[in-house]
Amino acid sequence: MARPRSITDEQIVEAAHEVFLEQGFSATTAAIARRAGVSEGTLFNRFPTKEDLFMAAIGLSNYGRWRPQLLEQVGQGEVRRNLERAMMSVLDEAEVLMPKLMVMFSRGHDPGHNPLLQRLDDPIRSDADALDTYLQAEAQRGRVRPLDASVTALAMMGALTHYIHRERMLPPMGHDSVERGRFVRGLLDVMWPGMAP
Repeated sequence: MARPRSITDEQIVEAAHEVFLEQGFSATTAAIARRAGVSEGTLFNRFPTKEDLFMAAIGLSNYGRWRPQLLEQVGQGEVRRNLERAMMSVLDEAEVLMPKLMVMFSRGHDPGHNPLLQRLDDPIRSDADALDTYLQAEAQRGRVRPLDASVTALAMMGALTHYIHRERMLPPMGHDSVERGRFVRGLLDVMWPGMAP
C-alpha cells in the first residue's frame, strides 16, 4: 500500500511560485524542493519537467477572466460603463500577470530558445480580440457607431499596455503616477466620442 502524500501538489506549486518569482526561471529544482520540504524526485514524480512545474507555479491560465464577463454584457447596460469595467479588470489582472511574464521572459524572447513561450497564449492579442468581438456586437445593435472594431480594440489595448509598462514595470523616472481609474476614465473621454451612436 502506498504511503499517503505528506505534502500536496498545491504546496509544491506555492513553494515553486515563491522561488521562481525570487530567482527567475534559472532557479534550480533543488532550491524549489528545499523550499517545499521534499526531494527533487518528488518534484519530478508530480511534475515531469521543470517547465511543467514553472507553468503550474506561474499560473497564467487564470488571466483573462474579464473577457467572457464583457461578452456577457453585449446588449446590456451602458456600453461605456461596460468598457470601463473591462479596462479596469485588464489593469487589475495585469498587475498580477506582469511579474510572472517578466520571469517567463527572463529565459529569452525567442520561442526557439524559450519553449515556455510556445505554451503561452498571446494575452494582449486575446484581450484585443475580446474587445473587438464586443465592439462589433454592440455596433450591430446600434449601441456604438459603425467603426473599425479591430483598430479601436488595438488602440485601447495599446494605451492600456503603455500604462502598465509606465506605471507597473518601470521605476518612477521623473513622472507623476496616474491613478488607474483616472487613466481609464480619461482614455474613454477621448475615445468615446468616436464610438457613441
